[in-house]
Amino acid sequence: MQRSAPRLTRILACAAVPVMLVVAGCSSDSGDSGKPKAQEKTGASASATPSPSQTTKAVEPAKFAKLPQVCQSVSAKTTEVLVPKAKTKNGTPAVSSDLASRGGCSWNGLDDKGVKGSQYRWLDVSFYRYESDATLGSGQERAGQNLAKEVAKVEGTAGAKNLRTSVAAGIGDEAKAVTYQENKTGVNFVYTSIVARTGNVLVLLSYNGAGYSGAPTPTEKAITDGAVKAAKEAVASVAAANK
Repeated sequence: MQRSAPRLTRILACAAVPVMLVVAGCSSDSGDSGKPKAQEKTGASASATPSPSQTTKAVEPAKFAKLPQVCQSVSAKTTEVLVPKAKTKNGTPAVSSDLASRGGCSWNGLDDKGVKGSQYRWLDVSFYRYESDATLGSGQERAGQNLAKEVAKVEGTAGAKNLRTSVAAGIGDEAKAVTYQENKTGVNFVYTSIVARTGNVLVLLSYNGAGYSGAPTPTEKAITDGAVKAAKEAVASVAAANK
């Protein structure tokens, strides 16, 4: 009985300390291998941790490195047809702090036909270029994601009537066309917006028109056909600028 007293004393002492300490310091009779539990877990997790080379995802390089001169992305011949009597024949460039990543240009004018009324037209084109990024994805993927966002913005135009979205075939890698009408100060405007992606570049084009002083409202087909023609030229100018 005296021989077992030290063992009993030790058991009582262990019972008086916190549970976490019992595991670490009071298990000499449990038959452990002698290696601390914490070290065993650390070794297992370390061996399962992937190396930096395993976790880094390779992304596809951006297809296009630069943007075209935006006011020259649509030919002068086309802008003269789409926007007769444009205030600025060569277009008005949009202000941009980074022309390598974004730019825009617009044309607008009123073709006065006297007693037959007047026809107003407005054309706008913008470019956005996306770089490839290890965390955000390739430039092509980023442009595709933003295409959906830009289409949603157009679809959310306040006051839009008879809005319809369709696939615009034959324009870049993918494109959507949004057509609608909007009444401004008693005049009915017809709009067609095209959002197209070519590689890592997003092209946003809007074309609209209205008839004043008794002139007829332009047809949706005329406006859409004009927008499609200009969008194809704008998309083609991206590849031409990167040759």
